[in-house]
Amino acid sequence: MIKENGNKWKSMKETALKKALLTVFVVSVENDYALSSIKRIRCYAQLYGSKDTFDNILPVMLKKHMKIKIYNSFTGKKEEFVPVKPDAVKMYVCGVTVYDHCHVGHARSAIVFDVIYRYLKTKGYSVTFVKNFTDIDDKIIKKANTEGIPWKEVGEKYIKSFYEDMDALNILRPTHEPKATDHIDDMIGLVETLLEKGYAYNANGDVYFSVESFKNYGVLSKRPLEELMAGARVEVDERKKNPLDFALWKASKEGEPSWDTPFGKGRPGWHLECSAMSTKYLGNPFDIHGGGKDLVFPHHENEKAQTEAATGSKFVNYWMHNGFVNIQKEKMSKSLGNFLLIKDFIKEYHPEALRLFFLSTHYRSPIDYNEKSIEDSNTSLYRLYYALDRALKVEKSSEVAPKVFDEAAEIEKKFYEAMDDDFNTALALSYMFELSKTLNKLIDQNDESAKPFIVHAKNIFTALADVLGILKSDSDTFDSQEKVRHLTRVGLDVSYVEGLMKERVEARKNKDYKRADDIREMLSGQGILLQDSPKGTEWRIKNIFTSKGEDK
Repeated sequence: MIKENGNKWKSMKETALKKALLTVFVVSVENDYALSSIKRIRCYAQLYGSKDTFDNILPVMLKKHMKIKIYNSFTGKKEEFVPVKPDAVKMYVCGVTVYDHCHVGHARSAIVFDVIYRYLKTKGYSVTFVKNFTDIDDKIIKKANTEGIPWKEVGEKYIKSFYEDMDALNILRPTHEPKATDHIDDMIGLVETLLEKGYAYNANGDVYFSVESFKNYGVLSKRPLEELMAGARVEVDERKKNPLDFALWKASKEGEPSWDTPFGKGRPGWHLECSAMSTKYLGNPFDIHGGGKDLVFPHHENEKAQTEAATGSKFVNYWMHNGFVNIQKEKMSKSLGNFLLIKDFIKEYHPEALRLFFLSTHYRSPIDYNEKSIEDSNTSLYRLYYALDRALKVEKSSEVAPKVFDEAAEIEKKFYEAMDDDFNTALALSYMFELSKTLNKLIDQNDESAKPFIVHAKNIFTALADVLGILKSDSDTFDSQEKVRHLTRVGLDVSYVEGLMKERVEARKNKDYKRADDIREMLSGQGILLQDSPKGTEWRIKNIFTSKGEDK
């Protein structure tokens, strides 16, 4: 049908073309070949309309007819995702407490929810994404005293550091990034409501939430109140009615920041801020609340209790939690001292290697951080960049219109199916690698007639990479940066390598081939490959763009 009417589409206006494409897609869905028709519609949109026409309408197709399933921590099962408003998603993710530089454990949550954010937008949703900064906390006050600077400067310093790390990791900025100290009035109002409704009580300036007053306390963490009390590791405080009661407001202490309130001078408790800020920007119920698995109890349990007690309505529809990052089977954390700063990681490895490492495991599963896994991810990243680099060179060398390549379109279909199934990035990534091999095989054919297929496959490849937030560097930048990082990893510098290369040139001139070969082998042992040509000798890192087809 599309083929027969192809010529007629040349004269259609943009709006008419969009309607025609969507109509064909809907009919295709009803006949269970939706994504197989996408490959044809994409090509005809480009030939008879424009690339923008199809790129604008594809998210609508995907959103309307391909449902996402999300594992809801609250129900303990996968559920079809149905947002509060059909065309919009409201999402809140707990941010960092800004008292120090971010470590690799923080990166996992940032990367996981960044990809979810990207994918929801790819599906055509208008996404309001909120992620907070905790900029008032016991740890911040302690850090200020240690460094001898005002507590506000501590927050500002580490928010700046946070953005440096997130930008390096290619994390998209959320819609709103509120700071706790900018929403003190909202928190005070929430405490007043809880006091008025009898869910909270004042104990000499400290205001506590009474967990026994809220009948559903413990349902998110799936533990009854009695069990929580029996296993509680809570400092004994005679002012509390129950050991599990948590602070909404902390009475002021000498030398600490504080705010005046009707219930006493002080500062907010940690759990309070997320309830105040999430409902301010998103209302309730909103669609998705995310964070690390360690936040289920007590933080998210407490958030849920105080918000629903105050508003009398449901807080969140879907709770999502990413698994721990472990080192030697222990959770990575500053308190245990077993952590690696993001800043230190990216000195030795490309930031996208960390994205690849985390995305290669399902977000809900724990992941063990170790050197071998990172090296494997780094090598895998080289493979993806190599395929893209070759495809871009083909595209640049010949101005051809893309032609639908069925094998690439089928891989695209599988990628979206994986992402629709609770954001299964591990499976989706496997299809990225399958597509990279497909690209390499096409290019290896060195066939002029294959070029339109290569361009089509490359377009799909880059679109899928965008969803995962990878392959953002051009090949020259990637190559040069990885040279520096590789030398850092092996404890060498550029001057040392270039010195050996000059020595090798002299050895060859003097026909000392044994010495020349020894230098080559010495550098090879450090992962450095020498490439001789009539123009001279260049050096590369092994695995970066070094062979035809698959890298070695």
